[in-house]
Amino acid sequence: MNIFDKGFAPAEANLRYLDGDYVVLKPGSFVRCAITGKPIPLDELFYWSVDRQEPYADAIAANTAFERFGRGH
Repeated sequence: MNIFDKGFAPAEANLRYLDGDYVVLKPGSFVRCAITGKPIPLDELFYWSVDRQEPYADAIAANTAFERFGRGH
């Protein structure tokens, strides 16, 4: 099934974030930005925190998280 199939409903994925990669724990088509709440299609996911295990929509959101929480947990 793909997004063009009738009845396709986007689902939120659950990922384990690694250095430079991630592992899909629960399949889906997107994750939500931890700062903005914006859905991020998996093929557009480029920013995340390994320490906090959270995704970011863009570099601005990633920097905001860093400013708020620092690098660690």
